[in-house]
Amino acid sequence: MQKILNLITEEMIQAFQKAGYDEKFAKVTLSNRPDLCEYQCNGAMAAAKTYKKAPIMIANAVVEAFSGSEIFSDIQVVNPGFINLKLNPEFLAAYLDKMQADENLSVEKAKEPKKIIIDYGGPNVAKPLHVGHLRSAIIGESIKRMGRFLGHEVIGDVHLGDWGLQMGLIIVELKKRKPELVYFDESYTGEYPKVAPFTISELEEIYPAASAYSKEHPEYKEAAMQATYLLQHGHRGYQAILKHIMEVSVTDLKRNYANLNVSFDLWKGESDAQPYIPGMVEKMKEQGLAYEDQGALVVDVKEETDTKEVPPCMILKSDGASLYTTTDLATIVQRMEDYHPDEILYVVDKRQEMHFIQVFRCARKAGIVDENTKLSFLGFGTMNGKDGKPFKTREGGVMRLENLIRDIDEEMYHKIMDNHEIDPEEARATAKIVGLSAIKYGDLSNQASKDYVFDLDRFTSFEGNTGPYILYTIVRIKSILNKYQQAGNSLEGISIHKAANDSEKALMLEVSRFNSVMENAFEEIAPHKICSYIYDLANAFNRFYHETKILSEENEEQKASWIALLRLTRDVLEKCIDVLGFSAPERM
Repeated sequence: MQKILNLITEEMIQAFQKAGYDEKFAKVTLSNRPDLCEYQCNGAMAAAKTYKKAPIMIANAVVEAFSGSEIFSDIQVVNPGFINLKLNPEFLAAYLDKMQADENLSVEKAKEPKKIIIDYGGPNVAKPLHVGHLRSAIIGESIKRMGRFLGHEVIGDVHLGDWGLQMGLIIVELKKRKPELVYFDESYTGEYPKVAPFTISELEEIYPAASAYSKEHPEYKEAAMQATYLLQHGHRGYQAILKHIMEVSVTDLKRNYANLNVSFDLWKGESDAQPYIPGMVEKMKEQGLAYEDQGALVVDVKEETDTKEVPPCMILKSDGASLYTTTDLATIVQRMEDYHPDEILYVVDKRQEMHFIQVFRCARKAGIVDENTKLSFLGFGTMNGKDGKPFKTREGGVMRLENLIRDIDEEMYHKIMDNHEIDPEEARATAKIVGLSAIKYGDLSNQASKDYVFDLDRFTSFEGNTGPYILYTIVRIKSILNKYQQAGNSLEGISIHKAANDSEKALMLEVSRFNSVMENAFEEIAPHKICSYIYDLANAFNRFYHETKILSEENEEQKASWIALLRLTRDVLEKCIDVLGFSAPERM
């Protein structure tokens, strides 16, 4: 379906042309004065300079050029030359009826679908997920879902941190604790055990213990660096340990991400990029791009237009070891070979911006990406506590993600039990659904690039701009629809009629914006715009609900029309929250 704004703009273009003015001035926008009109065109002001006429004269001529419009019920010119527009209620009702009949609720699929890889999540293996992993997972998941809804092929890659010194530290600590393990027997040639010699709990204790010990004992750190080198150069026993680390870690990560309703198509890590590094480095040398600087291999990526210093991109350290830049570039090589994507989007901490400037420029200079492949970086801000500093536990440590989720679920459980007589088991299940909305909406309602304060009390409130408020609105609509059906009525075969009052028309106008909002949010990689929209839509519904006796309406035709509008409002709200990565319970 065409966006309602496009239909309005097409009529405005015809009127401008008929009046003798260029169509470029016919831009229509949502009104910034909804008390006066619903849409507006300010083109007469811009056209006045070109045609050397008073804006009011141009606006009047344009309005006179309208004849028998089915879209508008009222078109007015206001000094100094605004054109104020109100939609014909019958046109608006017919548009919403078409929305309800459309399986995509009026959202058109992309005419030229793209293949997009989103790199988000980025956890390290052998370490628990903590609150610092929250934003990448939540934002990346919502962008993936938006893209898929609009018809693009979107591939989510978690991009695990499974390479480097942390692996060497785990290996030497494991060797110190269990030297008898077959992985450390250099003469062993048989098959290694299929079961890991550690649990996820043990693994999560091993790494921090090893890391702390290495800071006090240089010889231990040296041994870890040697183990890392051997691992990266194919040591059989160490490779087998890495495989165990990956299996145990990924199983636990999948469980934790499932609690956030986040999933990935690819579970690739830095180790998967290793086979591509030698050829990539050799090619850069042959191209004359890579050169030695103090023993390290670097590529210059600065440009004349830079207003700040952009250091060379380091490809290999002086000891020949790879870095994040190396594995990120090699990962691009792998992605181009395996998927030939139209775009690779990285959802990472905004403090990594310089790193990705270097990587993207180096990839372009070396011809690693196709000319038409877009490399994008969405840098997000930090999640802070009420003190304005990065969110911590009461003891000052970094909070585990599963503990944060548990705390929010507990808060929601108590609020549900305090406000309703409900089975405790059902309350627990509902609290989990509502708690997830509190976390995700609390994050996504902020512009991704900005820091925000994680406020448990505010995020779990059933009032204001929160996830629970949105879910409460959806549940209220479901309750009305259920009561309508329980009275022996069907939700099928009913249509939306023209608005009977102002609050109904305001709700209809909000619903009609759905396709425009969804397309714009994806185009600008801005999930917060969907949050803003559903908050406005929920408020519009609640105003209508409080002013209208829906189920007690005696006119059955009018009642059925309102029910049809509520059904569409529910569908739009549920599609929006699905795209944001959470759902609504049947009751609260």
